[in-house]
This record gives sequence, C-alpha cells and structure tokens, in this order.
Amino acid sequence: MKIGQTSIIVFVSKVVGSAIGFFATVYFARELGAEVLGIYALVLTIVSWMILLSELGIGKAVTKRISEGKEQGAYLAASLVWIIALIVLFAGCIIVLRPVFERYIDGFSQYISLSVVWVIIGLLAVNIFFKITYRILKGQRLVHIVGILNTVQVGGQSLIQLALVIGGAGLGGLFMGWTIGGLIVALIGLYWVRVRPRVPSKQHFRSLYDYAKYSWLGSLKSRTFNDVDILLLGVFVQSSLVGVYSVAWSIAKFLELFGGAISQTMFPEISYMATQKKDQAVSGLINDSLAYTGLIAIPGLVGGGILAERLLRIYGPEFRQGASVLILLVLATLLYSYLEQLLNALNGINRPDLSFRINVVFISLNAGLNVLLIPEYGIDGAAVASVVSVGFSLVLAYRSLARLVTFKTPIGEITYQILAALMMGILIVVGLGIVSATSLGQHNFALVILLVISGAGIYLLTLLGLSKRFRQTILRNLPNISRSSA
Repeated sequence: MKIGQTSIIVFVSKVVGSAIGFFATVYFARELGAEVLGIYALVLTIVSWMILLSELGIGKAVTKRISEGKEQGAYLAASLVWIIALIVLFAGCIIVLRPVFERYIDGFSQYISLSVVWVIIGLLAVNIFFKITYRILKGQRLVHIVGILNTVQVGGQSLIQLALVIGGAGLGGLFMGWTIGGLIVALIGLYWVRVRPRVPSKQHFRSLYDYAKYSWLGSLKSRTFNDVDILLLGVFVQSSLVGVYSVAWSIAKFLELFGGAISQTMFPEISYMATQKKDQAVSGLINDSLAYTGLIAIPGLVGGGILAERLLRIYGPEFRQGASVLILLVLATLLYSYLEQLLNALNGINRPDLSFRINVVFISLNAGLNVLLIPEYGIDGAAVASVVSVGFSLVLAYRSLARLVTFKTPIGEITYQILAALMMGILIVVGLGIVSATSLGQHNFALVILLVISGAGIYLLTLLGLSKRFRQTILRNLPNISRSSA
C-alpha cells in the first residue's frame, strides 16, 4: 500500500474516532459537568504515566526491532517478560501508596465507592494489553490496521460509555466503558498479529535495552506534553478547571491527528530504508513528512483562534473561560507535530541518543515552566509552558537532524498552507459577521459546524490552486491512478 494512502487511512480512522469521541464528550460535559470530567482526566493521566513507567521504552524498542524483520519472535518474547514483570511491580506500589492516590483525587469517593487504586490497576492492565498489540502491528508495518483499530477503540469506548451514562452509571460508567472498549479492540487486533514468541537470548534483552534506554525518554516527552500540566493542575486548581483544560486540550489534540498519522506511517518506513542504507529515500521521506504535517493543524490554528469561544460554548457555559487556553494549546500542538516528525526521523535512523538529549531539554523546560506558571496564572500558565517548551525543542531537533541527514525543508509547501489558511480565516470572519445577524447566529452549535465545514472547503480549494505538489499528491494516491508512492 502507498505511504500516502496509509497515512490517509490512519488519519481518516482517527478523525472518525475523534468525531465520535467529540460528541460523546459534549454529552458528558453537559450531563456530568466539568468536575466529573476533571476527575476522569486525572485518573486517565495517572494511568498513562504508570504505563510509561512500566514500559520504560520497551514498547517503542519492540516496534523498532520487529520492523527490522529479524528474530521478531525472540524480541517480542523478551519485551513481554520485561513489561509483565514491571506491571506486577508497579501494581504492588500502587496498592502500597493507596492513601496518597486517594488524597490526590479526593473527589473520587463522592461518585464511586470503590477505591481509586483498583480502578487505576484495572485500567493499567487493559491499556498495556492493547498497546503491546498496537506496537507489534506497527512493527509489522500494518499502521493502517492500527489506525482502523484506534477508531474502533475510541468509537466503541464512547458508545459504551454513552449507554452506561445514559443508564445512570455516571463516572463509573466512563471507566467501565473505557475498559470494555479497550479489551474488545485488543482481542480484535490479535487477529493480525503474525509474530509468534520465541525463546529469547541475553542478546535480545540487551538489544531492546540499548534502544529503550534512549527511546523511553521520547515516551516521557509525549506524556509530559500531554499530561504533566493536568497532573500539576490537579495540585493547584480545582477539578472543574482541570475539566475545562482537558476539554480545550482534546480539541487541540484533534488537530494533531494528521501529523500523528504521518509519523506513525513514516517511522517503520524510515527505519527500514535506513537499515538498507538508502539515504536518498530517507531524505525524501523526511521532506514529505514535514511538507504535510501542518496540513490540518495550520488552518486549525487560524480557525481555532477565531472560533475558540464558540467551540467551547458547545460544551456548556462554564467551559467558555478556556478560550485563550485553547488558542495557546492549538499553537503548541502545531509546533509539537513538527517536533514529532524530526524526532521520529532521528529514531528511525537509529539515533535515539540525540532524541534522548532533546527530550531531556523539553521535559525539564516543560515541567519547570509548569511549576512556575500554574500557581500564578492557572490554566493559562500551563498552556504557555507548553508553547515555550515545544518551540525551543523544535529548534534543537531541527539542528540535530540537519547535521546527520541532508534534506530539503519544504518552505514553499508550508507557506502555501499558511496563505490558504489566512484566506480561509478572512472568509470565516466575514461569514461570521453576516450570519451572526441572522437567526442562525443564535444557534451556536449549528453555526460552528457550518463555519468549520465551509472553512475546510475554502482552505482545501485554495491550497489546491496554490500548490502543484499537493495536487500531484492527491492524484497519486487516488485508487488506480498510479503505482508510484507518495
């Protein structure tokens, strides 16, 4: 399958899943309120950090080794031994630290009689199950299958949660739906797993360790970008503000979907080409990834800046206070998408040591700024910390990769995307002024949907007119047009 088509499949799958998740979150926000969403976000954030600590980079390492096509079963078995041992260890630590977790999420007991630590352990086990399945499939270069499974997962979880919340299960329904949906998708994913465990040797454990000792910090970087602000907000602000921030964050993360789809698709390809010593192919893949990373996020920044307050109003009046946060988080997400492509390339050419150093800078800067800014500026301070830390790390990553690989930065394509987004923004402002004076202006949800759809159409048409490369890429990836790879 063409790389471009694979990226599109992954992206469309993510969009469908996110759309289902969006409507579900709107319902949960209106039905359960910001405080419940804040508690839910805090628990999932803790689980995400527990997964990071239990994997210690082995997840990415097994994807890398399986993608190389050699002794796949032995590497899989070694990774399973490593991860299961650490899960057992961390589950024990969670139980011992039960009072700490219960004090941190003190509002949990008002909604669920069960201790929060048992919920965390259950979610941790399920999350590890489907994540290791995804890692194997990515190593097999079945990234499009992972994209489809992600849609099934998010969609299934959201639908089950909706049914349970409508039935009166409340916060417990959110956790039960998440767990059931995750189990289902993990079992489905096993159907495509072709790698079978083989008895590993000491060399296989050492090889995984050699890669993981650097790559684990990449996962820590991702968790820091996604979650450290929420963890610290849980200390300094009330749960309702955590809920507002998490909703703004979910909207911003939607705009990263296409960049994420590209990085997921490109990593096994760059890894394979680097192993085959095909430097020119690696350079071309890097150029392609940078050319299209901002395809959705750039217009998202422009549109989000214009419609931020109206977007958050959809979730309920109390969420409107997050408008400035949303704009900052969208900017951070755009910069982070480019950062991910550059670090992805460094890892693909087997230089996780450089990614490690950049991630150290990012994590230190992000955590430090959050600690400094959140007590003073609240959720706005957390958003500023994300923008500054990502921007600085992006410069470091670009300089590091440019020293190792000769590639052309697609300045022209990025400029076309900016120009098309600005044209879209102008027309949205004009349209908003006209429609606001009509009866449709009183129906916020319908107006936002109309402006988003029409804005997307204007942007794509403008970009098609400006960019010859974009037109050619569309044609190459249409079915039965050409056999060439995008």
